[in-house]
Amino acid sequence: MQPKSNHLFIISAPSGGGKTTLCREVRKHFPDMLYSVSYTTRKPRKEEQDGVDYHFIGENEFKTRIDARQWAEWALVHGNYYGTATAFLDEGLIAGHDILLDLDVQGTRQLLKRYAECVAIFIRPPSLQALQRRLEARGSDSRETIAVRLRNAEKEIAQQDLYHHVIVNDLLPVAIKELISIIEKYHMPR
Repeated sequence: MQPKSNHLFIISAPSGGGKTTLCREVRKHFPDMLYSVSYTTRKPRKEEQDGVDYHFIGENEFKTRIDARQWAEWALVHGNYYGTATAFLDEGLIAGHDILLDLDVQGTRQLLKRYAECVAIFIRPPSLQALQRRLEARGSDSRETIAVRLRNAEKEIAQQDLYHHVIVNDLLPVAIKELISIIEKYHMPR
């Protein structure tokens, strides 16, 4: 049997797919796992904390880091930059940690090319209709925004073959159990 090594666990899902909740549960179950906090140039929402939800930086600083090749992955989304620091991932892996990342499909594609240690897990809704109901139940988005999110979800779901594992999040407790079971197969406890 081959010994376990450290991994980057990438969790992706369409908006409203349950990714944030599932990542929170993974972090509770694996407290020794590092969590990668993304950088962004967007303004923080009132409940968000710098360094906890995101690292909020200016656009000039972000672009300087692009030129210096300091991002393991990055993207321009809806006019704002988002990225993952290469140094954080490399230092964490060298120190013997597994790392959890919450990324979109574009970011996942970039990391899969760069890191052999990736375990990519896609969380999908049981249907687009179920996803629409979830987005509407949030009560935070306009009809137009929901329509955009649904179109994006369709494109993201079409790329699920990029991932090593796909979990259908129909019943949250079942999805949590399945996700934890997948990670346990790879996870290297410290």
